[in-house]
Amino acid sequence: MKSVVIGMVALAAALSTGGAAAQAYPTKPIRFLVGFPPGGGTDIMARTVALKLTESVGQQVIVDNRPGANANLAASIASRASADGYTVLMISLSHAVSKPLYKKLDYDLVRDFTPLIQISSVPMFMVVPPSSPVKTVADLLALAKTKPVNYASAGDGSPEHIAAELFKGLARVDMTHVPYKGGGPSAVALISGEIQVGFNTSPVAVPHIKSGKMRALAVTSAKRNPALPDVPSVAEAGVAGYDMILWYGAVMPAGTPAAAVGRLNSDINQSLKLPDVQQRLAALGADAAGGSPADFGTYIKSEIVKYTKVVRDGRLQQQ
Repeated sequence: MKSVVIGMVALAAALSTGGAAAQAYPTKPIRFLVGFPPGGGTDIMARTVALKLTESVGQQVIVDNRPGANANLAASIASRASADGYTVLMISLSHAVSKPLYKKLDYDLVRDFTPLIQISSVPMFMVVPPSSPVKTVADLLALAKTKPVNYASAGDGSPEHIAAELFKGLARVDMTHVPYKGGGPSAVALISGEIQVGFNTSPVAVPHIKSGKMRALAVTSAKRNPALPDVPSVAEAGVAGYDMILWYGAVMPAGTPAAAVGRLNSDINQSLKLPDVQQRLAALGADAAGGSPADFGTYIKSEIVKYTKVVRDGRLQQQ
């Protein structure tokens, strides 16, 4: 009897300790991996969320920029990270596009990750340097028919790349792709006049457009964006059927404890409802998203299906 009592006490202590540990999460800093350099849309979204999450969880949330291979380097690192709740990967449309775009990836977006949350959705803006003679989409189409035109993107398979290729297909015009290592570097190249046209995400483009460093020709969404209501949509500007929205979200390594996923999902959902966060996103032309991990998982799968067709139709697959 004595040994039974001792055993029960030990079990109760173990369960109590386990429960306390679960409730204590997180007990150390959380790392947000970002596959692009500082200054791009993914980085801006990560830092917006990380700041509020640091306050709510009581631990430092560190943004770790690991640019390379169109964000696939960071995704590869995250896929091999411990599933202990302390690694989060920021993803975007780029990752859904990478699945059909690259024949050889050492990770699978669906198999190797647990969905966490969709953070926001944003349009992109078709922009030119302020010194450009191009004032409208019609001007650009006319120019492209008379001489070579180049455009910048954040890299092969990036949302900017796909947006431009979709534009080329619908407008039946040719432009030369010049890939950079992120939205920030591609924006700098456009502002300097090194590049003639850019498709930049609204978090990157809107501040530059408002400051006069870029001239907006159109917005990629079907409707105009409240951040710049005077800028027409690409469809309005004459390219019928054009509609493209970029999204940002977060995932964690497959096998991450449900308690950790649930805690971060709840805290990020709450932060996205805060007035200052919504105002910041709105100023950048972005809409807060939120929702459950399951909802985001379903959305990721649907986006992979959608852009597999775009990649195949445009013959964009890489080795």
